[in-house]
Amino acid sequence: MNIKMISVGKLKFKWFKQGVAEYKKRCSRFCNFKTVIVKSEPEPEPLSKGQAEQIMDKEGTRILKKIKPKEYVFALAIKGKQLTSVQFAHEIQRLATYGHPDITFVIGGSLGLASKVLKRSDAQISFGKFTYPHELMRTVLAEQIYRAFMINSGTPYNK
Repeated sequence: MNIKMISVGKLKFKWFKQGVAEYKKRCSRFCNFKTVIVKSEPEPEPLSKGQAEQIMDKEGTRILKKIKPKEYVFALAIKGKQLTSVQFAHEIQRLATYGHPDITFVIGGSLGLASKVLKRSDAQISFGKFTYPHELMRTVLAEQIYRAFMINSGTPYNK
């Protein structure tokens, strides 16, 4: 199984890099876990709605270039479906079992995801109605992917 996490912008803080690296390492016994970073666009202040749309569109184009046609894509979106960790694990297992060994997760930049990225996604998921810094979300997502594999393997990590 191949898991790819695409996100916008570099990780600036060492502890976020370490967190993602740790869960990526832990996942290595279950899958090939790859992280892909696309360049973020500068955001002028003040930012008009039109400028925000242009920025998301440019970032969206960069994201879509990193997605292959065969990949099953989860977009992280605040309006997406909220899952428990067990439901998430079962969804990963279902996809792997039924012909989707390549799963991609997309985390947008500070403005969110362009509509064209949401349209390309096969599913939209949410980690709640809170807004998280995209750097923190990468670490949280990496941990939940690892947790899903641990749940599916029947280990007590989830307890």
